[in-house]
Amino acid sequence: MNRDGGWPVERLVHKEVSGGIATITLDSPRNRNALSVRLLGDLEDRLDWALAEEGVRVIVLTGTGPVFCAGADLKEQRAEPGGDAHGAPVTASFPEIMNMIWNSPKPVICRLNGTARAGGLGLVAACDFAIAPDTASFAFTEVRLGVVPAMISVTVLRRLDPRAAAEYLLTGETFGAARAQEIGLLTRAVPAEELDATVAHYADMLLRGGPEALAITKQLVRQVPGLPVEEGMRRMAELSAQRFTSAEGQEGIAAFMEKRPASWIPRPGETSGPE
Repeated sequence: MNRDGGWPVERLVHKEVSGGIATITLDSPRNRNALSVRLLGDLEDRLDWALAEEGVRVIVLTGTGPVFCAGADLKEQRAEPGGDAHGAPVTASFPEIMNMIWNSPKPVICRLNGTARAGGLGLVAACDFAIAPDTASFAFTEVRLGVVPAMISVTVLRRLDPRAAAEYLLTGETFGAARAQEIGLLTRAVPAEELDATVAHYADMLLRGGPEALAITKQLVRQVPGLPVEEGMRRMAELSAQRFTSAEGQEGIAAFMEKRPASWIPRPGETSGPE
């Protein structure tokens, strides 16, 4: 029992850290990991922890069961008779979660354990990498319910080819993992037996990058294409000089010259159990 004398509330999102990699797992398979207020609250708590934990270098977001995330919990999103039509609770909670993932200075890998629909695809698109089994399927089903993919469009439309975005957001058609990779929703679609090895491969490569360098490069990927060329060259020359002379840059160069691991690479055995 908890301190209030009641039974503890079961967590719908779990956390674990090993070798600098924090794994955050959606664990509500009974409703296909739908985005309920409770799940979003737990997810925010786990993301806060991973972002604040000094030993965490890479975040992996995944789920249990055959579905990664079915989207918003429709039972919670239905307006109560005579209630506030604008009070959909998931709508109020979800944007902050996507902001946390999108703006995370630590790289975030989405390890899709299976299918994703609607709001779940907002999570997928917010992550820096998205890796799924090639048997997974996807759909933006909102219009078929008479609603719109409004919140998730902020991340999704930054990933998808424009023609493909119009095709799938307007029709609600289901499409496979190979097509999801082709249009930019996924980084990789792999056989299910290769999923964990592929995620581990990307995580290992990210652990080799300097934490500050990764955070800055994540912003470059998004911001530099929108800069005028002359301004971009000027600003990037300044940034390049700053990074070569930074403490992290000097450590990285020294490690390379001395043929040793850089100081930021986690040591084997740095592990804490699931929670």
